Amino acid sequence: MASTGNTKHNAIISVSDKTGVIEFAGGLVELGLRVLSTGGTAKALRKAGVPVTEVSEYTGFPEMMDGRVKTLHPKIHGGILARRDNAKDMESLSTHDIERIDLVAVNLYPFEQTVAKEGVTFGEAIENIDIGGPTLLRAAAKNFWDVTAIVDPSDYEKVLGEMREYGQVSGELRLALAEKVFATTSRYDKAISTYLSNVINDGVNG
Repeated sequence: MASTGNTKHNAIISVSDKTGVIEFAGGLVELGLRVLSTGGTAKALRKAGVPVTEVSEYTGFPEMMDGRVKTLHPKIHGGILARRDNAKDMESLSTHDIERIDLVAVNLYPFEQTVAKEGVTFGEAIENIDIGGPTLLRAAAKNFWDVTAIVDPSDYEKVLGEMREYGQVSGELRLALAEKVFATTSRYDKAISTYLSNVINDGVNG
């Protein structure tokens, strides 16, 4: 997270692997961030007493299609992708009542673990292809000048440490985390491609 003046900071957290997420989200709240979240992550945070705002409450648009559409919304991606030093971008945020999102912590649906299970169906595999997660991560990683993108729970403490010590996440760490995001989503897409190729070669698609 780069320095963004006195504007309230927002973080979006949506994770399949909930390792350390309660402590991380709690730390962000202590540092003054508002946490936006979805589904099971929001439920886990709320149960642990961590203040959380549902993404649907923020966007004013409900989750739909059995959760397939949750975070694919301009109020989310506009807040992530806006260049803080670009006057037109910031004017667009103001015009459309979009708040900046300065940190994105997401890990992906467990596609590889799912397809490795005995007896998994093609339909089950397809439903475990994450769409919103990679989109959030790639948007945040592209805008690493201003946004911290976290795909690995092992990086939570490092991020919190810098925020507590310096009041922001350093550019060096934001760049390193962005590289990790693109490496992770690349492997994820490769796993999906390999699975679908195997399905085609095996003649099984239903």
